[in-house]
Amino acid sequence: MSTAAQLVSDKPPPQEWWRWLPIGIGLLAICLPSFFHLMQTTWQTEENGHGPIILMVVFWLILTKRHAVLNSPIKPSVIIGWVSLVLSLLAFIVGRSQSIDTIEVAALIPMLIGILLLMRGWNAVRAMWFPLVFMLFLIPLPGLLVEIITGSLKQHVSGMAEEILYAAGYPIARVGVMLSIGQYKLLVADACSGLNSMFSLSALGLIYLYLMKYRSWLHNGMLLLAILPIAFAANVIRVIALVLITYYFGDEAGQGFAHMAAGMVLFVAALMLLMAFDVMLKLVFFRDRGAS
Repeated sequence: MSTAAQLVSDKPPPQEWWRWLPIGIGLLAICLPSFFHLMQTTWQTEENGHGPIILMVVFWLILTKRHAVLNSPIKPSVIIGWVSLVLSLLAFIVGRSQSIDTIEVAALIPMLIGILLLMRGWNAVRAMWFPLVFMLFLIPLPGLLVEIITGSLKQHVSGMAEEILYAAGYPIARVGVMLSIGQYKLLVADACSGLNSMFSLSALGLIYLYLMKYRSWLHNGMLLLAILPIAFAANVIRVIALVLITYYFGDEAGQGFAHMAAGMVLFVAALMLLMAFDVMLKLVFFRDRGAS
């Protein structure tokens, strides 16, 4: 097949767009009020501030897979499709009416699966699998779960930061999640616990794997297993940086612009650690496998 003919075949027939137009309008009518509500409430919090970025990435991922869905053979799975769609709509209504954001957002995933099954079938679901999995990062974590995880993470992050700085010769001590260095006392707050960063950096790690397109399941699995430890390590680096800034430049410096800039340091450090671990895997385990 010639290149020109192949390019033409990759484009869906014009009538396909019109079949999906009412569905797109319906999804917008359902989702836009929910996303607008989340922008004013849940996504304003530290724990779920990554929501808008995740949403934009999901939208981009769906756009990149649209041709694969539109060109997939039409083999609808009617029964499973309707069951998934109806149950997800009921769950969405319950979550929306009762202001349970976790249920409301989570219902969007089986809703999209149901639509794909009714319009195209399992081939379309398989073509859209990564955007559907990535949508899990849109789901706000329940408050009770956040409190439990945050409390434990704050203890571990502050303890690790204390041990590293003490080993480096700094006059530091810790009581619970309170770090004392010199004349300053710093409380490791919920935002510095690492839960937010672990959630966001896990999403970043998945995008990294998606873009790298490694064929080796072992390679991908080892990188996936490394994401959470790397996120934890990056957050410890962030806390250490804030402690040192406060120690050398005062409390105002530590709580001002440097505190905000530390968030960028966190993501850069995590990305560099992930890439360094990836390079190490290639050198040690996958040297002779090319792109794995």
